[in-house]
Order: sequence, then C-alpha cells, then structure tokens
Amino acid sequence: SLYKKAQASLKSGLDLKTVVQLPPGENINDWIAVHVVDFFNRINLIYGTMSEFCTERSCPVMSGGLKYEYRWQDDQKYKKPTKLSAPQYMNMLMDWIETLINNEDIFPTRTGVPFPKNFQQVCTKILTRLFRVFVHVYIHHFDGIINVGAEAHVNTCYKHFYYFITEFSLISHRELEPLVRRNAILI
Repeated sequence: SLYKKAQASLKSGLDLKTVVQLPPGENINDWIAVHVVDFFNRINLIYGTMSEFCTERSCPVMSGGLKYEYRWQDDQKYKKPTKLSAPQYMNMLMDWIETLINNEDIFPTRTGVPFPKNFQQVCTKILTRLFRVFVHVYIHHFDGIINVGAEAHVNTCYKHFYYFITEFSLISHRELEPLVRRNAILI
C-alpha cells in the first residue's frame, strides 16, 4: 500500500526531500491523502506531548508569537473567525480533521471511488491548519519539547511535513512566514 511505501521510505534513512516525491505511476490524490492522514496522526501525537504545558492560562490565544494570531472558523459552530485559546483551537482542529478524513465522500477508501473535485483545496486547508500547530509548538513550547526528549522527533516530523507541502505547493508562502528563521536552520 502507499502508506507502507511512505513509512518504509521514512525509516530507511533516505533523504526526506526525495521521500515525498510522487512515486511513478501513483495517483497524486492518493499520495496526498496518505500523507494528510499520516501528518494528522503524527501532529496529533506532538500536540498530545505538549498539551500538559499548553494550557488555557499559558496560551489564552492560539498564536505564533506576537505577530501571528490564528482564529478558528468551521462554518458550523464558528461561522466567523473566532479567537480561541490554543488548547481550544487544537481540540477543534483535531476533531475537525478527524471528521474530514473519516468522510468517505472526501477521503474515499474504496478502489475506484474518485476523490471530490475540491479534494486538494480541502487538503490545503487541513495542512495549513496543521502547520499552525508546528508554529505554536516551535515558538511557544519548544523548551518543553526538549525537556521531554522529543526534539529530534518533532524536527524530523516537521522536515518531512515541510518538504511534502513545498513539493506539492500545498500551503501559501505567506502562511510559512512564522517559521522562516527556523527553516533556515532545519531545512
């Protein structure tokens, strides 16, 4: 399966920049779907690791430093962009993504069932919001990540994520700005 192919190439010590490239003969939407689900699972774990030090009190606003504030909008409960604490934002985000990736009309799992026409747009929105988790972690909680010994894991996950989103131009350059300096060090 594509998931096993992606996992095997990650564990083999290959260059992450090469690993994210679409394998010959594979469908791009299948490749993107496998990675979106994988990144969701990995980033959800990273968030779980830092949730003890990302609290309503320490993070009353979902942000990436003083310059970037992220507001939640889901067109259901939150029709307008709404200021939430980081933990509230993260919980809403993870629930929202889980609902999308479990929706067969958006992420079909049966062979021969086509992806919707707006599939890559949906994935761009998911990945953009997942990127904001990295922004928040790196800017506000990286000391905590180091203290629990998860620095190498978070950095590797971020590099894999970054190479994937840039390989397929899935996030706007404007969204990437908060981590430009970190990218210069890591990438």
